Amino acid sequence: METLSFQTEITAVEQLPEVASQLLATFPNERFYAFFGPMGVGKTTLIKELCKQLGVSDVVCSPTFAIINEYHDACDNPVYHFDFYRIKTVGEAFDTGCVEYFNSGDYCFTEWTENIEQLLPDHYLRLVFSEKNEIRQLSVFVVNETL
Repeated sequence: METLSFQTEITAVEQLPEVASQLLATFPNERFYAFFGPMGVGKTTLIKELCKQLGVSDVVCSPTFAIINEYHDACDNPVYHFDFYRIKTVGEAFDTGCVEYFNSGDYCFTEWTENIEQLLPDHYLRLVFSEKNEIRQLSVFVVNETL
């Protein structure tokens, strides 16, 4: 079951601190953020801002070649950032151990999630970016497959 729970338009990068703040305040208990959208729409940029707001002081960048980056928040809790762009099969993703990370209870941010949807947990946030005329639309759905 998927429920639309948050929606906003982003017209400038300067809005991202407010959007990230709203997401973290609206979903204080959510730890798994699955990002969907075309290349260049702003997935990594929003993840950088979310990490900043969580107190991550590490350099946040897309782990395109590493597949996973681990950062630490202000309380030294791990924050995991995945990029599944280069994944060819679900089995290849599974072999990275990503499912254990997904179920860790720590923040997980995934990019190119459509490549590994079969591995997603039963409950997560689905963040869908679309773009039209330089305006990004962000729609956030709470997905709960156990209902």
